[in-house]
Amino acid sequence: MTTEPSLEQFGYQQELRRSLSFTDLLVYGLIFMVPIAPFGIFGGVFQVSGGMVALAYAVGLLAMAFTAMSYAQMARAFPMAGSVYTYAGRGIAAPVGFLAGWVILLDYVLVPALLYLIASAAMASFVPAIPIWGWLIVFVALNTIVNYTGIQMTARITKIMLIGELIVLAIFMIVGVIALAQGKAQAGALTPLFDSSTFSWSLIFGAVSVAVLSFLGFDGISMMAEESQVDSRRLGKSMVAALALAGLLFIAQTWVAALLAPNRADLLANGDPAGSAFYDMAEFAGGHWLSVLTAVATAIAWGFANSLVAQAATSRLLFAMARDRQLPAFLAKVDPKHKVPVNATLLVAVISLGLGLYLDTRDDGITLISGLVNFGAMTAFLALHVSVVVHYVVRQRSRDWWRHLIAPVIGFGILFAVVINANIAAQVLGAIWFGIGVVVLIVFYALKRRPTLAGISDVPDAPDPSVKYVQ
Repeated sequence: MTTEPSLEQFGYQQELRRSLSFTDLLVYGLIFMVPIAPFGIFGGVFQVSGGMVALAYAVGLLAMAFTAMSYAQMARAFPMAGSVYTYAGRGIAAPVGFLAGWVILLDYVLVPALLYLIASAAMASFVPAIPIWGWLIVFVALNTIVNYTGIQMTARITKIMLIGELIVLAIFMIVGVIALAQGKAQAGALTPLFDSSTFSWSLIFGAVSVAVLSFLGFDGISMMAEESQVDSRRLGKSMVAALALAGLLFIAQTWVAALLAPNRADLLANGDPAGSAFYDMAEFAGGHWLSVLTAVATAIAWGFANSLVAQAATSRLLFAMARDRQLPAFLAKVDPKHKVPVNATLLVAVISLGLGLYLDTRDDGITLISGLVNFGAMTAFLALHVSVVVHYVVRQRSRDWWRHLIAPVIGFGILFAVVINANIAAQVLGAIWFGIGVVVLIVFYALKRRPTLAGISDVPDAPDPSVKYVQ
């Protein structure tokens, strides 16, 4: 019989409120990924994939499936907040964990600002009386209030938002299938999956580096480990389930949309700088009302629902790093009434608002931050796969070759191909950010503040020799 490691065995106290069920975690992951996420980036993925949008999302799902498996394994070994920071730090070594946490900050800290900016731009197009900066303030203020009131309130809100998104998606799919039956298809039925005239693996992996933005979020479930009522095994299953459901929805909706795109040649040649390709397709398929419905739903989903859970996850990452003294200690403060990392939550709000306002002044703001978010996440996921092999195979002497060696190696290989085919600007800026992290780590060593983790002076084979890890 195996024993579930407790938080106290790792040197921490239970400060956050455990109230999330398996369903709450599943909903959280789905709303973080946004079931209708492809609506907002459809045109860009269409161009970079040579029209093979469904294939790009299918390959993305495959890559993220291996990553979800690795997350599930590490969540069982280390059932606490911190995600890749915790897993790489305890699975390999504390300095590696710091660098992994530093890199994934590009994802978690920047993604709320990206979501707020996209949503605010969409809302400003419908209600021009309120400028983009005004909508930014509204979205940030609302989400901060909800997150401050506690994780239970966040869970209730996300359930309502998920139902709304699924209704909109169902309406689009029904109208889209009817339009196809009426002969409105603009390409062959299998073209969104394979087009011999444009296909190349470098093209597809480059498209995956953009499409993967839609998948980011299932990993955020791991941030809720200390607020979950379920054991670590079921927490891992919730990540896999959320990813699988979202991935299938992404493939289905982009397949239909790609078949109905009325301006296919123009999209392939010029892309979608206005971000309106999906809504143009929706109008072609069902009329202006469908265009408005999908656009408004996207704005609300990205600006409120998705950014709500993104802010929650980011605050937990900052909280986890701060309590290990790898970020300023004030970020580890927990509100005594609401049991949330209050200072971390407020800091995320301030950063999101500041970045959103700045990026609104740049023509390439959305493209730039999207590339950085994806690059940060993919690089951190590479460290995750390595941590599985090191912790289980090297340290624990596991002989579960599939879950602890073969699957992580395959996942690493796919993600590595995606990273090297990513946008050049994102690669350069991501490398600069990683370099800054290395400098910070060197400064820590110079100041004799070598990164350590609570309860251990170096990474042991297990936090307590009496505890047998769940394999």
